[in-house]
Amino acid sequence: MFVIIGWAVSMACIFGVFIAHGGNIGVVLHALPFEMITIFGAALGAFLANNQMKVVKATAAGLGQCFKGSKYSKARYMELLALMYDILQKARKEGLMSIEKDVEDPHSSPLFQKYATVGNDHHVTEFITDYLRMMVSGNLNAHEIESLMDSEIETHHQEEHAAVAALQRLAGGLPAFGIVAAVLGVVNTMGSVGQPPAVLGGMIGSALVGTFLGILLAYGFAEPLAGLLEQKVEDAGKEFQCIKTTLLASMQGYAPQVAIEFGRKVLFSGDRPTFVELESHVKKK
Repeated sequence: MFVIIGWAVSMACIFGVFIAHGGNIGVVLHALPFEMITIFGAALGAFLANNQMKVVKATAAGLGQCFKGSKYSKARYMELLALMYDILQKARKEGLMSIEKDVEDPHSSPLFQKYATVGNDHHVTEFITDYLRMMVSGNLNAHEIESLMDSEIETHHQEEHAAVAALQRLAGGLPAFGIVAAVLGVVNTMGSVGQPPAVLGGMIGSALVGTFLGILLAYGFAEPLAGLLEQKVEDAGKEFQCIKTTLLASMQGYAPQVAIEFGRKVLFSGDRPTFVELESHVKKK
């Protein structure tokens, strides 16, 4: 919603002021279809040539997420930490082997299905169960698991950031494609020398629309989407950091209620539940 509102405000200010100052919007509208096809076509071709198909697909999926609200909310984090508490509490009371079935088949586990918001998230359940399985096996110490977690989180960050980098490169190239469209317009104008000044002026104005569109699309559309997608990537990484901190605290001997407090502390302040909110939620569950 805010993406659409932001674009609407930008367009209203840019074109509204242009018209208010006596600008001829007809010249812009006349050139718009041709310049858009030139710039968009060149940008799309360069984008496909510059990225692997997996990055292209990830970018398309990321653009879809930009128009949706963030799923990483205080309510989601309370569900996640309550799930971690139940798992660690069961392991503490009944032994690590008691959670083996939950780890091997989380989709039929009462613990995971009790918290469907995060229990049905493939990436979250896989991350949790992989490291719980290592904890159950007892072959790795806390430092080794921490190093492995850091490597996996870094890999996930690099994969998700590939789409951000692709959009940023696209934003960087759009002004240049706008210049290409403008130069072609000037070439076309030079081939029409001898026409009346009014005709030549319109052709030059249409050519300059290409430069204008390239800059507008880069800094008004592509760059803001890249920035928003980057923020969503950081939110996803923070969830993994929360799980990592909670599990490591448990491995170091802290009680479940203390371990989830470690996890709560790494969350962003805007999404972090208070100690009382989390304690009340866990007790209610």
